[in-house]
This record gives sequence, structure tokens and C-alpha cells, in this order.
Amino acid sequence: MKLTPQRLVELVMANPINAQMIERLPALGLEQCLLTAGCLFQAVWNHQAGLTADWGVKDYDVFYFDTDVSWEAENEVIARAAELFHDLGVNIEVKNQARVHLWYPQRFGMPYPQLRSAKAGVDRYLVAGTCIALAADTGEIYAPYGLADTEQGILRLNPITPQPGLFEHKARSYQARWPWLRIEHTSTGH
Repeated sequence: MKLTPQRLVELVMANPINAQMIERLPALGLEQCLLTAGCLFQAVWNHQAGLTADWGVKDYDVFYFDTDVSWEAENEVIARAAELFHDLGVNIEVKNQARVHLWYPQRFGMPYPQLRSAKAGVDRYLVAGTCIALAADTGEIYAPYGLADTEQGILRLNPITPQPGLFEHKARSYQARWPWLRIEHTSTGH
């Protein structure tokens, strides 16, 4: 199977939660709204492992970008999303990427750059092949490192977030669920 953006969308939409989210997300009216993270790349690994598309998905991540970086504004979006998706019965994490730098140091004990777009948040995932998002408005795939690592089950450190300890922990957690995934300790050449 060659993992093209179109094939990725097919696999992602095989998860009925993803399909419902993509259908409903535009109703929130969010700028740069992206469905991202595990609910996307795990659909590929689940397909390859003969599992259902939603197997092992812990939460569904939604990134957006709003220059109002107040907690109140983000909390209002979180509340609206909770109402919009209440019937799905899954954990949905909604994050304004314009304000991550405000809370990240306190939560994780390290600095975080001020981002200029929702895609910049996707760019910073620890594992390069997991940097994938699906735009809620256009249905386009965003994958700054391409889809080859995802397709081939290669886990490698994202060169713009060189945190080997956190990477190793994350990669091992993926490998525990999909044992055929391979951890490579070289940076991407993309």
C-alpha cells in the first residue's frame, strides 16, 4: 500500500468518530482548524495490523489558532466543542496553538516557542512521522515530514524537537501497542 494523502483520508474516515468530527468541526468557526495526532496516524497502523480504525485512540486532538490568547476564550471554544461532540463519547482535546507557550513551561518544565499558526503546533510533535493533520475546512492533509515514516512504521526523532528522553518514552508506548514499529535514532532527511 502506497500511503498517499487520499489513501490516508480514506483510512482516517474509516473511524466513524473522525468522520463525525470532520463533518461537524466547521460549525465551530475556528481559524486554521485541524484534526490531528493519534486519531490520524493510528488509523494507518491499525489498518496494517488488521485492527479497527479507532482501536487504541486515547483522544481526538483539535488545533486551531486564535490571537485572543486568554484562557477564557480558549475555554469557551472547549465548552462549545464539548457540546457539539457530546454524543460521541470520546475524549476531545481542543487547543489554541497561539497560547501553548503560555502554559507549556509550567506544565512540562521547559520553554516552548510562541507559534504563528496551528500547523506550527503539528510541526513540533516528538515523532516525525506523527506530524500529521487534516484540515477541517478543506479536507487537505498536512504532513511536513511526508507519509513514508507513517506507512513504513518508522519512529524517528523530530529534528525540531530534539528531546531524546521524551521521544524514547513516546516511541516505546507506540511500539507496545504496535510491536512491528521500528525506532530509528537518526534524524529525517526530509
